Amino acid sequence: MLTRINPEHVLFLDIETVPQYPDYNDLDETAKQLYEQKTRYQRKEDFTPEEFYDRAGIWAEFGKIVCISVGYFKMKGDIRNFRVTSFHGEEATLLKEFKTLLQTHFNKPQHVLCAHNGKEFDFPYIARRMIIHGISLPFKLNLFGKKPWEVPHLDTLELWKFGDYKTFTSLKLMAHVLGIPSPKDDIDGSDVRDVYYEENDMDRIIIYCEKDTITVAQIFLKLRNEPLLAEDEVLSV
Repeated sequence: MLTRINPEHVLFLDIETVPQYPDYNDLDETAKQLYEQKTRYQRKEDFTPEEFYDRAGIWAEFGKIVCISVGYFKMKGDIRNFRVTSFHGEEATLLKEFKTLLQTHFNKPQHVLCAHNGKEFDFPYIARRMIIHGISLPFKLNLFGKKPWEVPHLDTLELWKFGDYKTFTSLKLMAHVLGIPSPKDDIDGSDVRDVYYEENDMDRIIIYCEKDTITVAQIFLKLRNEPLLAEDEVLSV
């Protein structure tokens, strides 16, 4: 089934998120109480809500998106290119820019979105943050009334499960076992909060996010038993 999809019809993406505020004490009292309730089972007795706040970025209610990186294939005869670009900056603005991309270039029935663990994280997170900012959902993110086979989303984690719902495989692990080259990164997901708030280094976050987007595309190719992207086939636009 995967081989029937035209790679040019797929928009690959990855998002990076951080807590909405630099510090737990920036929350108002209601938000603090709600965060305590939301994280009760994840924290257990090991952390106070304040100690656990550096992880708030994983929840759309307490986090925000600081980068959306996207990539797409362009084929011309035997020439194959993968173009990658990123939206970053103020959250409402980057969400509107991403929505414009979906509406102008990936709005046809054959177009699909693809991310690793996208169905559990990236896609609903983007949709929730759009709603919070009063941005109407683009067709590709509005799932109301759609049957499962009508949802225009691919998830490389789901594809790798082959019906097994008992396990989670990280993007890094999946790339490793599939023999996909992964350059050493100076940060990982757990570092993004500090890089954003403490170091104010958005460029490092963009590079990290774009590398993950490229890796998702490489996994897509591997699952189709096709040659991986060479370095000179990836273009930053």
